[in-house]
Amino acid sequence: MKKLLAALLAGFLALGLAACGGGSTTAATAAAGAKKPAETTAAAEEKKVDYPTKAITMIIPYGAGGTTDLAGRQLAIALEKQLGQSIIVENMGGASGSVGAQAALDADADGYTVLMTAESLGTQRVMGISEMSYADFAPISPIANDPKVMVVAKDSKYNTIQELLDDIKANPGKIQMSYTGPGGSGHVQSLILNKFGYEPALTAYTGGADCITAVLGGQVAFTNSNYATVASYLKSGDLKCLAICSTNPLPVYPEVPTLASVIEGSDELLSIPYTPLSLLVEKDVPAEIQEILIDATKKAVKDPDFEKYMTDNCIDKLYEQYTSVEEARKFYADWESTVSWLLFDAGVTVESPETFNIPKP
Repeated sequence: MKKLLAALLAGFLALGLAACGGGSTTAATAAAGAKKPAETTAAAEEKKVDYPTKAITMIIPYGAGGTTDLAGRQLAIALEKQLGQSIIVENMGGASGSVGAQAALDADADGYTVLMTAESLGTQRVMGISEMSYADFAPISPIANDPKVMVVAKDSKYNTIQELLDDIKANPGKIQMSYTGPGGSGHVQSLILNKFGYEPALTAYTGGADCITAVLGGQVAFTNSNYATVASYLKSGDLKCLAICSTNPLPVYPEVPTLASVIEGSDELLSIPYTPLSLLVEKDVPAEIQEILIDATKKAVKDPDFEKYMTDNCIDKLYEQYTSVEEARKFYADWESTVSWLLFDAGVTVESPETFNIPKP
C-alpha cells in the first residue's frame, strides 16, 4: 500500500514538473516549428543571410565577344537558375582588365558585384598596370581555361609544327607572330618558345581578332590564339592548326600534336593553364555570402547547357581541378609566381616580382 501511494505521488510530481517547465519547452519548440516547419537540417541553419534579394552585377573586364565574355555569360545564365535572381553582365574593358577589376574592388562588399576575369590579375603588378592581384579578391571558383593553339593561314607553306619551328630556328627574329602586347598570354607563349631556342618576331595588335586578321591577310606567319576564338576559322578551313600549346591534345583534333610532344623538356611549362578564367568577389564580402555563391557556382557548372558550352568549345574545366578555396588560392599563387618570373627573366616587366614578395618557382 505504501509502495502504491509512493508511486502515485511520484506520478503527480512528474506531471506537476511537466506543467511548470516541460510545457514551456514544448510551446517554444512549437513556436520555432511554426517559423521553420521543414528546416531542421544543418543546411537550413546555414541560411542566416537573406541573400540574394536583388539583381547581381557580373563585371567582365574585357570587351564583348572574347572568351571571358562568352564563358561569363553562359555562367551567368546557369547561376541565375541557382540564385533565383537576375545577373546583369557588364563589360568594362580597359588597361588589360584593370579598369573592370578596380570597379569590382571598389563596389560595396555585399556580394552584389562579382568579377569574371581572365589571368591579367596575376601580372598587373609586375607589368606596372595596377597594384591589384588575386590576393585582393576571394575566389568563388576557377572556371575555365581556353587552350592556346598555334595557327597559320590555309595557304601557308607550313603544314606541320615542325616545319614552322625549324624555320623559326633557322631565321631568328624574322618569322612574324601576331600577339596582343606585352604580358598577355600570347606573349607568355612566345617566351616559352624563346626558352627552347625559338625566337619569332613579335608584331603587336590591339586584340585577338586583329591577330587572326593579320594571319588571314598574310601580314604575319602565325599566331598563338585561344581555341574558342579560332574554332570557326578552323572549321571553315581558313586557318590550319599546327599544334596545341599544352600537354593535352584537343578532343576535336586528336591528330594535331601538342607542343609539349614536339619540344623536348617543355612539359612543365606547357602543363600550366595560361588563360584561366575565374569568378571572384572582393575579399571583404561576408563569408556567409561567399559560401552561398560557392555553392551556387558548384551547381551552376553542372547545368547541362553550361556543360555543353564547355565541351563544344574544348574548354578545360578548371572547377573540376580546383575544387576548394584552398586549392584555388594555391593555384593563383603558383600561377602568379611562374608567369611573373617568366616575364621578368625576359626583361619585359616594370617591377621585379621580389618587390611584391612573389617567390621564384
